[in-house]
Amino acid sequence: MPELPEVETVKRTLNELITGKTIQKVSVHLPRIVQHPEDPGLFAAMLESRTFRSVERRGKFLRLLTDDLVLVSHLRMEGRYGLYASDEPVEKHTHVIFHFTDGTELRYKDVRQFGTMHLFALGEEFTRAPLHKLGLEPLDEQTFTLEVFRRLLSGRTTKIKPLLLNQEVVVGIGNIYVDESLFTAGIHPEREASSLKPAEVKRLHQAIVETLSSAVAAGGSSVKSYVNGQGEMGMFQQELKVYGRKGLPCERCGTPIIRTVVGGRGTHTCPKCQKDKSRA
Repeated sequence: MPELPEVETVKRTLNELITGKTIQKVSVHLPRIVQHPEDPGLFAAMLESRTFRSVERRGKFLRLLTDDLVLVSHLRMEGRYGLYASDEPVEKHTHVIFHFTDGTELRYKDVRQFGTMHLFALGEEFTRAPLHKLGLEPLDEQTFTLEVFRRLLSGRTTKIKPLLLNQEVVVGIGNIYVDESLFTAGIHPEREASSLKPAEVKRLHQAIVETLSSAVAAGGSSVKSYVNGQGEMGMFQQELKVYGRKGLPCERCGTPIIRTVVGGRGTHTCPKCQKDKSRA
């Protein structure tokens, strides 16, 4: 599933591709992609003659803004957008097409068919599902401060990895970047959040920000099928220290990376660099 860096990259490329384009009509070939309104015909009619003004991100969700409406889109496992000329063949698994007045089309393709689209009046989206319960944005310097992060962990007996994956706590980090951040901070994924010492909290806060920032700069991680809105792969997978490296030597100490399951998610750690001090 695309995580924050990948969705941020898609957001940036879509801004380059569709800002200022006016929708002539919308074709919905898989109605269940459209979650709100329930009638996909109404969804299409509401967007006719609207112009995309910008594309924003909230957590792992895209927000495609017109003057008075906002399309909230979640890519789920393999959803992707691409801009095409109207005379180009439509690929299999293309479920929604935004036909523009300039002869181009924004096409949404989703092999797994798990993606969703919600259309709201601009501003309403923050009071309704799926955005209304989302937590802190980890790349927002104004809200994701060390002090706020420290308070967020205080008193919580939840294991640190599942807590960081909870989108109602912190948004967008995802499995790849939780593993990478915990490794960088030298923290075992099964530590209780409240057991972290002040220095560890500071290291983890910094590791989250630096890991996500580096991943955004690299265009995300193309671990599976992810590409951005221009069909380009991310490159951060070349910088991964633990994720997907089971059995390979840790770049710090040479100990083989291990894979376990924490909170139902595959988890990669270095058993030497990330000792579980709560079990010592």
